[in-house]
Amino acid sequence: MSSYYYHVKCPEGVIPKKYQLIVLDKLSKPFLPLTVFYKEALGRISDSSAESYLKALYRFFTWLRTDSNYQGRTIHWDDEPQAVRVAIEDFLINESYCKVTSSDHKTYYNVSLTNKSPNTVRHLLSALKSFYKIMIHLKMYPYPNPLIDAHAILEEHQAQKEGVREGKPRMPKEAGTEEPLPKRSRRLTDSFFKIINGEWKPQVIDNPHLPFMIYEAGRVSNWKLRDEIITRMLFQTGARAREVIELTFGDYRARHDKGEFTTFNKGSHGKRTKFLKVDNDTLKLLDRYIYRERKKADKSGLNINDFPDGTPLFLNQYGNPYTYDAFLKNWKTVMEKAEIKINIHKTRHWFVTRSIRMIREQYKDKAAQDQAIERLRLYMNWSAKADTMKVYEHYVDEKDYVAEQHDRLLEKMKKEQEEYLNQQKPRKRATQPSVEPENKIIQMSEKEYDLMDFINELNS
Repeated sequence: MSSYYYHVKCPEGVIPKKYQLIVLDKLSKPFLPLTVFYKEALGRISDSSAESYLKALYRFFTWLRTDSNYQGRTIHWDDEPQAVRVAIEDFLINESYCKVTSSDHKTYYNVSLTNKSPNTVRHLLSALKSFYKIMIHLKMYPYPNPLIDAHAILEEHQAQKEGVREGKPRMPKEAGTEEPLPKRSRRLTDSFFKIINGEWKPQVIDNPHLPFMIYEAGRVSNWKLRDEIITRMLFQTGARAREVIELTFGDYRARHDKGEFTTFNKGSHGKRTKFLKVDNDTLKLLDRYIYRERKKADKSGLNINDFPDGTPLFLNQYGNPYTYDAFLKNWKTVMEKAEIKINIHKTRHWFVTRSIRMIREQYKDKAAQDQAIERLRLYMNWSAKADTMKVYEHYVDEKDYVAEQHDRLLEKMKKEQEEYLNQQKPRKRATQPSVEPENKIIQMSEKEYDLMDFINELNS
């Protein structure tokens, strides 16, 4: 099903008067509801999440226009909640292959994912819930949110309010006169469509040769040096794709270690809250990219040392910042040619899986294993509720992880790459004469010396 909607962004360097992005239909007419949704969502969630929600909504809104039916008519996004819920139910059943059943009291629907269901169902429901929340806030939708179960909110409120004294509110727990409410392991959802299975689990990818299979696939496909560097950094750091693609020269200069880069984290709204570490081979490739491929595309005419900190490391062929969508397109092309079915985010799963396996192999003591895994968790920046003291602990433990574990992982990856490449080499016949000249001398070019001086200067 091709999308009926698409969007255009404000050109770079142009300050938008009102909207950074405009959603259009197939007839190139502006579609205000989704345009406004994106604008308002930017103040609540990250740019990437807002755009991800928008793309999820395109599919539903396209189906709403072409295939929805309620009492013999097409359903519109601003219809009464009952009609919108019918549309969502039909979409979940017919387009997402879900099983949908009503609850015992018929106040909400249970959604069961099947083997055919895409892994985006939960994401779509979250996007719809957010969309209607914004439309109601702006008075563009005059009804209650069709994605919210009002009965669940009322029951939760009553449970918190009622005490043992009939008709009286619950006493505060400090009074000690009433049994405190039990702590729930998780908050009850107020969603009208409740997914009752399909809990997210990280995917374990434990093939030690996976990175090198992809490097080889890229080489055969004649990929750009830029894409090779980004791919290597993803496998070596466990970072999300945008955290690497959107690196700047300032991110490189911010760390004392030449192999480290600062970067933003999910939910940090652009603030540099974590760092990445890569090996020397990747740094050499990056130097080559900066002085060759990137220099040809860059239109600023500035010397490398004169770039402002906000200058992106990676550019497209037109000299504009390289984007996730552009990298994704190139990634898919390489994977299809190599007949490898793997998405970009799997590099993160691979990094964590391999790191944990290495920890298990190295430490036999359970306490030592737990400490190393905790440092890994902090390096991945999965600590969401750290107080001031924990922030300092995070910094120290993060450095400990890099010193004790990450360097060892990079060394292990290099050995495994050599093993993989050796396996791919055809065996030479015993009688085959050598074509390699004896006493071959490899000298560094003047340009390579300049590259080394550049790295040292950046880190001085």
